[in-house]
This record gives sequence, C-alpha cells and structure tokens, in this order.
Amino acid sequence: MDADLTTTPDTDTVTGPDTDRTSGPDMAAGTDTSPDTLDDLDADTGADMTSAGSRGRTGRDVPSVVPGWLRDREAVTGLVREKVHRTARLSVFHAVRVPLYWLRVAQWSPRGLARGTRAVYDWVTDTRSRAVLRSLAGLSSIGAQEGTAYRNVQEAWRERVRLRLIVSGVAGLVLSAAVAVGVMSATTQVRALVALVLVSVLGWAGRPDGAAPVVSAAGNAAGTPRLDTALIASALDALGIAALTRGLKEEGLTAVSPIHRDGPGWRVDLDLPRGVPAGDVIERRDRLAAGLRRPLACVWPDADPDAHEARLRLWVGDRPLSKAKPKPWPLAQRGAVDLFAPFPIGTDPRGRAVTLTLMFASMLVGAVPRMGKTFTLRLFLLAAALDVRAELHVYDLKGGADLRPLGTVAHRFRIGDDTEDLAYLAADIADVKADMTRRYKTIRSLPEKICPEGKVTPTLAAQKRFGLHPVVVAIDECQIGFEDPEYGKQIEADITDLVKRGPAVGIIVLLATQRPDAKSIPTGISANAVLRFCLKVMGHTANDLVLGTGAYKAGIRATMFARSDRGTGYLIGEGDEPAIVQTSYVDATTAKTVAARARAARLAAGTLTGYAADLDATPDVDDAPTLLDDLAAVMNPAEPKVWSEDLIARLVDLRPATYTGWTPADLGNNAAAYGIRTVQIGRRDSAGKVINRRGLALPDVLSAQRDRTTEHAQDVEPGSTESDQDKAA
Repeated sequence: MDADLTTTPDTDTVTGPDTDRTSGPDMAAGTDTSPDTLDDLDADTGADMTSAGSRGRTGRDVPSVVPGWLRDREAVTGLVREKVHRTARLSVFHAVRVPLYWLRVAQWSPRGLARGTRAVYDWVTDTRSRAVLRSLAGLSSIGAQEGTAYRNVQEAWRERVRLRLIVSGVAGLVLSAAVAVGVMSATTQVRALVALVLVSVLGWAGRPDGAAPVVSAAGNAAGTPRLDTALIASALDALGIAALTRGLKEEGLTAVSPIHRDGPGWRVDLDLPRGVPAGDVIERRDRLAAGLRRPLACVWPDADPDAHEARLRLWVGDRPLSKAKPKPWPLAQRGAVDLFAPFPIGTDPRGRAVTLTLMFASMLVGAVPRMGKTFTLRLFLLAAALDVRAELHVYDLKGGADLRPLGTVAHRFRIGDDTEDLAYLAADIADVKADMTRRYKTIRSLPEKICPEGKVTPTLAAQKRFGLHPVVVAIDECQIGFEDPEYGKQIEADITDLVKRGPAVGIIVLLATQRPDAKSIPTGISANAVLRFCLKVMGHTANDLVLGTGAYKAGIRATMFARSDRGTGYLIGEGDEPAIVQTSYVDATTAKTVAARARAARLAAGTLTGYAADLDATPDVDDAPTLLDDLAAVMNPAEPKVWSEDLIARLVDLRPATYTGWTPADLGNNAAAYGIRTVQIGRRDSAGKVINRRGLALPDVLSAQRDRTTEHAQDVEPGSTESDQDKAA
C-alpha cells in the first residue's frame, strides 16, 4: 500500500491514495513535514517525546524547545550506538567485498586501455581539425577566398600535429625512463600496488555505458530496513484485518507523535482507523514484526486505554529483548529489602528498571509451563527474604527443586503434593488466618498515637512485641491445593479470606499456577488480588483470569509472547498502566547465595524462626555465624576473586555492627586465622590499565569451610550428638 505521512503540531495522518482527507493547516497547504526516516526526528514541533501519546485528541502538550528524546541520556546514547553500529556493519560489508569489486573493475581494463590509447591518438593527430579539413575538401565548389582559408587551416593543423608529436614523444621517453627506474628500484609491494591502481583506473575508464553498479547493494548490511512511515503503514495493511485495510484507504492512520527515539529503540503513537481496536493489532504481533522486517522480540505494540481503544503505542527495539544482555539483579550480591517500599524485579523492553511493592497486596502469577513462572515466584520470595522482618511460608506443590533455597529462611516450608503435604499446608493456612484475627485485635487495641491510620506501618512491623511483621504466603501450583478432595475446600476458603482481609494487617499471599482457569483461580481470589503478573498464556480466558476481566479486550494480551520470551510478562497493579517486564534471571547458584545472605542477616537480627531455625544448615561449632559463613554469603561463583575493599563493603552491608571500621589488614588477619591467605587480584580500569590489589578467593573460603566441618565431625564421637558431649564435659 502506498501511503504518505503528513505532520502537523497536533496530529499526523497517513492517508491512502484514494482519499483526499487532510488534517491540520500543513496538510491543507500540501506541505509534508513528516519524519520519513529515522533521522527526521521531531525538532520543530517542540513536542515533549517523554510524554508522547499521553495527550488526548483534543489536548495539547506544553511546547518544549528541546525534544524530550534529546533530554533522555539513554535515548541519545542509543541513537549514537545505533548509528555507529550501522556504519560499522556497512563498512565491514563493503570491506570484505573489495576483491570482488576490483575484479569487476579489472575486467574492463582492456577497454579502458583502448579508450586511453584512442584518446591520446585523437589528441596528437587533432582529429577534430582533420574532420573540418575533410568537410571543406569535400565541397563541390570553392572560391579563392575559401581556398585560402582551407590552406591556412591545413597549415595550422600540420604545425599543431607536429608539435604534439614532439611533445608526446618526449613525454613517452620520460615516462618510459621513469617506469624503468621505478620497476628496478621499487619493492615488490610497491610495484604490485601501482599495478593494482593502474588496472583499477583503466577499468574504471573502460566501464561500459549502462553497466551494473560495481558496489553491491547493502540494503541488508544493517540487518533491518529503516523504520519509516511507509513501512509502518504497509505492515499494518498486511495484517489481514479487513476493517484496518478499509480504514487506511478511507481515512488514513493518525500519528499522535512522530517516530522518535525512546531508549534503545524507536517509538510512535498511532490512532488506528475508527472501529479498529489496538488489541486486534497486538494479537497479530508476529505478522506486524514480519511486515516491519524485525525479529518478533524487537516489536512491542501496546494499547493506551487511558486515551481510547484505538490508540496504539508501537515500540521497536534495536535488538531482540530475548537476546539483549540481561541486566543482573541489583540485589544478587548486596543490599536489603523493605517490603513497604519498591524493590527491583527486572526491566521493561527499553531497559528501564521495574520495581514492585508487595506490602498491602496479594498477587497472582500465571503462565503456561516452561515460561519462567516458578523462577519469577522465587525472585519475589528471595526479595522478601532480604527483609529480615518478613515471615515466609513457602509451598511448592509441583514437587520440584526450584524453591528449595528458600527453605533456609522460611518459617514454614514444604515441597510436594502428598496427603501429608496438603494437610501441613491446610493447618498452616488455618494458623495464619487465626493470626490475622489476632492482628486486627492488636491494631484495634493500639492507641491512635501509635497507630493513627489503623494499619500496619514499618515502625509497628519492626517491633516484635506487637507481632505485626510482614507475613508472605507463597504457593506454587496452587490449583493442586484448591482441587484436593479432602483439604481443597478448606484451603480455598482460608486463602480467599487471607486475600480479602490479610493485606491490611501485613499478610501477603502469592499464588502461582500454570493452568489459569476458574478452578485454579477461584473468583473470590481473582477479584481481590491487586497485583497480577502474566507470562505467556494460550487464550483470552486464561489471559483475563490472571490479568483481570476485560484485559484482553483492552489490548493487554499475554498471548502475544513467544516461547523465546521466557521470564517476560505483563505486570498489572503496580503502576498506573500495565507494564511489560522482563524479570531478572537468578539461577540456582545465585539463589542459594542470596538465601545464605538472608539467613545470616536473620540470624544477626534474631528473626530466624520455624522450619529454618530447626535446620542444621551451619556446620560450625558455635551457633553464631563466623567470618567464613559471612564470606561465603557475600561471595559468588561468578566472581571467584574479590578485592578486600569490596569484601569489607559487602560484609558491612550484611552485618554493620560486626564489620564497620574494618580495614583490609583486619580482614587479612582474621581470614588467616582460618588458614586463608590473601592473593593478588588484577583488574583493568576503564582506560585499560591493570590495577593490582590484595583480596580473597572463593575456593579458599569454601575449602576452609569444608576443613572446619571435617574437624568438627571428628570431634563428635560416633553414636553421640554434640549436645551429649557438651553435657558430659
């Protein structure tokens, strides 16, 4: 479909060839001010691109001298990166084809030599004058005056040819001598270079008229075609939506904002033709990506329900989201969490950090199998574990091992779906429900000065005497518990009550299922869960059960995600608008490290209770964690050697009262007590200079831990426990 985009400060309209409709004064004047390519960014209209698409059809943004994308550092760096990347690929594309280009030119060198020889001959013999003489000599009648002129021209021609013969002869001798001297004195490389240049010049001079271009077309060198208005219009026309195709021809496509830089990609906000909801385009994301000639993971259409149902926000990334370098979870190595405040869980398609606040809300997580549902739930639980006040009740009814690291910090913990497991779950949920009643009574009894709003606050949660600390109940594959013939009804009723009344008193329920249907997510739960996270699902029913009724119709469709979009889903309830989030990937090793750090912090705070407190997870003689435990908690296999200064910073973050004020010498001396020696560690700075400092190696720390465990086991006599020996002593 042929289409043009004309731009006004208010709206842009893509119109088909069969329509005369226009919009705005510029269109009436026939002026095309559209950004036909990626380079034609909107610098004249003054639109603030950071809020592009947020205005209504009748609204108007406050003019800005500098476009919003130019004030976005990430957008500018992304633009420069894209330009450099494109230029580099084009350069490499042509560089590897230079031999082919030379061969194409070299085949014309004989023709070029013939043309050069002919040109020299024509100059020396003055063929133009000779042609004039021949024309005069061919006249049938010639007078005396004309005869005199003929003789004069002939004499002048002879003198000119004689002079040119002398000049050409001398020049030929000089050139021959120079060539002979050059050939004898020059190196082989210089002679070869001169020959290449000479053949190239002769070949270029002998290029036939109408010959094919020497340089190959580099349209695919940059990987994808430029994103322009014509490409977007043709891609929408190719979606196979009859109403959209008809609307594009009759009324065109209105662009609320021009194509502009938005993070590591490009964005344009569009108003689709009347009667075409944005959801219809979103559902055909794969066809849209095919029309735009982009990988599926680069194209992210989104609806803007705050405007109207036909508003489409199209974001096209420079590289696929699934192939982009994942950003590490900021809490993987250090840091604590306050469940009353947002904590990071991942990034959106443009790479911006996305946060989540679990306090005062319950959450549903849904997806088809193998899309990252359990890993996502584990990420949220690891964050909750880093809040030492939080009491974790973790259940994996699937029976896998993904949630096993949480056992070292959980107050209640169970893996499996046997009868005893479900009985354990039912009893625990009943206890949490009873505790919810106690919490409401406690809040009612508190004076207004302490609890003015009648709800749990961070100050109240930190005071153990009130028992109002956060409680996080997480159940993976919750449908197994709800459908159990013996305990299912009780579990469903108690969980429903906790979802409805628990958040106000600090009880958080996280439910995950890979079978989102009415039985897996009862209505009482789905209607009261504030937070929703939906990875890939297969149909609109499952989509709305997880994200809420009407989400699919509004264009919020998790059905558009591909199998390569593991860990990517729609998050609803955290912000004003739904957000596409790629959750941070935390592998099993990192999960164990985070759980160990959380356990150490809970031991120090005295909040390790229940199941985790009964575990014999620490092999040391003393119950209190040692430097070895803390080093193992703050070090990671991904970084086996760490400078002493960095280790001290992590230790202070883990246990401030113990390690504040430590120096590298203190760390080295204390580590030496366990047989660990500091090693020299070299790193390169931003300038490429190697910096050497002393530090510790994780293998040495783990080896020292194993040695202490072996020594401790040998000290305990066979058949007796450590406590028995202590009593005997």
